[in-house]
Amino acid sequence: MYNDDELQVKVNKLSSTKTQLPYDYYFLDYCKPEAIKNSAENLGEVLRGDRIENSVYNFKMRRDETCKVVCRSKLSPEAAKNFKEKIDDEYRVNMILDNLPVVVPRQTREGSQTPSFEHGYRVGYKIKDDKYYINNHLSFKVLYHEDPNSPDARIVGFHVIPSSIKHEYSAWDDKNPTVQTCNANNKITPGSHTPQDVVPEAYVVFSYDVTFEASEIIWASRWDVYLLSSDSQIHWFSIINSLMIVLFLSGMVAMIMMRTLYKDIANYNQLDNQDEAQEETGWKLVHGDVFRPPVHSGLLCVYVGTGVQFFGMTLVTMMFALLGFLSPANRGGLMTAMVLLWVFMGVLAGYTSSRLYKMFKGTEWKKITLKTAFMFPGIIFALFFFLNALIWGEKSSGAVPFGTMFALFLLWFGISVPLVFVGSFLGFKQPAIEDPVKTNKIPRQIPEQAWYLQPAFSILAGGILPFGAVFIELFFILTSIWLNQFYYIFGFLFIVFIILIVTCAEITIVLCYFQLCSEDYHWWWRAYLTAGSSALYLFAYAIFYFFNRLEITKLVSGILYFGYMLIISYAFFVLTGTIGFYACFWFVRKIYASVKID
Repeated sequence: MYNDDELQVKVNKLSSTKTQLPYDYYFLDYCKPEAIKNSAENLGEVLRGDRIENSVYNFKMRRDETCKVVCRSKLSPEAAKNFKEKIDDEYRVNMILDNLPVVVPRQTREGSQTPSFEHGYRVGYKIKDDKYYINNHLSFKVLYHEDPNSPDARIVGFHVIPSSIKHEYSAWDDKNPTVQTCNANNKITPGSHTPQDVVPEAYVVFSYDVTFEASEIIWASRWDVYLLSSDSQIHWFSIINSLMIVLFLSGMVAMIMMRTLYKDIANYNQLDNQDEAQEETGWKLVHGDVFRPPVHSGLLCVYVGTGVQFFGMTLVTMMFALLGFLSPANRGGLMTAMVLLWVFMGVLAGYTSSRLYKMFKGTEWKKITLKTAFMFPGIIFALFFFLNALIWGEKSSGAVPFGTMFALFLLWFGISVPLVFVGSFLGFKQPAIEDPVKTNKIPRQIPEQAWYLQPAFSILAGGILPFGAVFIELFFILTSIWLNQFYYIFGFLFIVFIILIVTCAEITIVLCYFQLCSEDYHWWWRAYLTAGSSALYLFAYAIFYFFNRLEITKLVSGILYFGYMLIISYAFFVLTGTIGFYACFWFVRKIYASVKID
């Protein structure tokens, strides 16, 4: 940008970590431009509650301004009440200049070299005597980086220091507003003047300064301030901790595989040692029942298909994020990518659910396809619709507008459902998956099981390790969602995701082997639920996080938090359950295929 080029500050939502309900900037009685224009938004931005509009703050590149008066506003009783409520709930104003969010410099701790910033500035503050003061003067600082080869300069930082000041003036002129409280020689800083209190019928004058400062920061790394992660040691610790779990489980799986295969070889060599034969009979005894279709086999097919759809979406989203396509500079990009990928992965859901259904000798493939297309999205949509109605009732800008709701319905019914049918049709046309051993006509009786092999105990125990592998990373994800931080450590997240896959697979295989050894062949659902139970621990951790980290006091905000965490936990259940199921499916087919059954 060249000298004197127009710079327009855009305003985004008012946000608060105490209520989690975003509001439109002009919900409060701020100065309005002649015509409020909404900037083009993508689907992700609307779902996040971002509402980006033009404002009265306009600068000229590299031209400092002091004490520029914007407008005078008379606070009606309603406007004063709104300001007080938003100050009580610690709302912050978010602004954007050249796609950079505004930040407020924090007091740096002694000995700390790196500066730290807060996103957005506070609407105002409250003093002990229950008086409310509004931040009506903004001191902007725009950092720019000069191109050594041309007169061009690029914006690399956007800082603000808000102040409250009761402006004084002799006579008010709307066309040429001037105030006596500040001039070129008299800079306003927080606390330097009498603050402007919030009282009905009071006149509030809004003003600003802007200074331009050359900076060493290059344009490519201007986002580093927002993404500075001082916690990389914690992430490494988390990964090493998770790798220990994986190594332990891998050792167990390797031992089981070696032991079973070794016993088989011993058998083929006709080592008829009675004790040995006694020990190895366990899982081989149930060979005639192990591939018997489970109860509610259709529902299992639906959940496995949905899980594959979710797995595909997660994997591809992470690939895009690793390649840098979904950086926070591209607002709403992550959310848009997830929604669209979910829709297109419908093919995989239909294909896997119908292939599994055919293996279970099912014939009503259209019924299973409909369930796959509507069950999981239907539950999520119903929850989402309920939460959206609550947000709408609070008049928050976080409520998804009717048009966007219609667009989501269109994506679901117009693209996702047909794709699920296409996948199902292709899957059902494939030859059925053959079982490695024949199933007996009459089901075998299952002997009495030890307490630690009871379904409830082994399912709950199975979820602990997958959750343990991800819970430290989960803390950072929850902080980015609920405390308005940027999450950009997708490299760490990808490593943790791989560890999660391996942990889910291995714990399920180990527990499945113990189950089969005790002659219990009902492993289909158990495999899914063993890994899926980690979602229970995730939800329990969300409850712990709510009471320990968040300051939410409003009932609606609490319902929103638990509603969204329920959706996340349900999705996690479907994802981990499917990983566990497929690992166990592969393992069972592998060991029974290696045994010669007479």
